[in-house]
Amino acid sequence: MKIYTALLLQMIIWSGYTFIEWLSKYDQLVYKIIMFFVFFYLAINIGNWVIKSTKKTFMVTVMSLSLYASFHLAMSYITHL
Repeated sequence: MKIYTALLLQMIIWSGYTFIEWLSKYDQLVYKIIMFFVFFYLAINIGNWVIKSTKKTFMVTVMSLSLYASFHLAMSYITHL
């Protein structure tokens, strides 16, 4: 149940990242990369706070980032059809 909770919280974080990225669409690429690492750090810390295992936290973070990326790419593909 801890992994599921961490996954849901991280998906909320990635949704927040998408919203902030949309708000800063005119920013330079460097600032967007820095912002991504800030959200990545936040996702890892929240996952580690819930799961209490560094290895499992890293795996859940990679899984949530993969789910986010696949959903984000699928939605951008659908909207461009």
